[in-house]
Amino acid sequence: MRPRYRSPACGRMRERGFTLLELLVALTVLSLLVIGLNSGVQTGLGLWRAQARQVESVADTGPAIRALRALLDGIPTAPPANPDRGSPLAIAFRGTADRLDFVGDLPSGLGLTRRAEITLALKGDRLVLSWVPHRRDLAGTAQPASDVELLRRVAGLQFAYFGASAPGTPPGWLARWDAPALPALIRVQVSFPNPDNRHWPDLIVAPHLAAPTS
Repeated sequence: MRPRYRSPACGRMRERGFTLLELLVALTVLSLLVIGLNSGVQTGLGLWRAQARQVESVADTGPAIRALRALLDGIPTAPPANPDRGSPLAIAFRGTADRLDFVGDLPSGLGLTRRAEITLALKGDRLVLSWVPHRRDLAGTAQPASDVELLRRVAGLQFAYFGASAPGTPPGWLARWDAPALPALIRVQVSFPNPDNRHWPDLIVAPHLAAPTS
């Protein structure tokens, strides 16, 4: 039998493999791809964690902000004796730097509101709304108050009132308000203890936007 002929070029092709330089280049490219993929994953996880913290913060403070805005926006007022003079007067309103007392309308859950004497203040580390029914026949008598917790784990609460401290004086932010008329603006600031990452933007409300009611 005649021996099969093998081409020298074919043998060289079968014996040829990757050189050391080609292996190093391939490993370098693969390492760069792994590093880039790992960096992208870490960046995505960091953004996801930051978004989760922001959503948690908004979910915790959002209901309290909406409740306070609704209450302060809708503070009822009594029409003045002379409609041509002055702005409507509050039924009852007294504010200090750490406490706010006023007569307002609370939702009853049935699409109606209930007139109540409301206090906003801190009780320990809780922002609490305390209220009793506003009834003229019970004026001057002590009534048990009902507490509604708006926010917990609170470090500080501060109110400020924008208006003129006396007739003829320029308006400004005041730490106390005893005038019979409502202030032009009410600011509510809430702070949290470290390392609490919740954020409370300055809540500024204009109660004069409420329609006067008798």
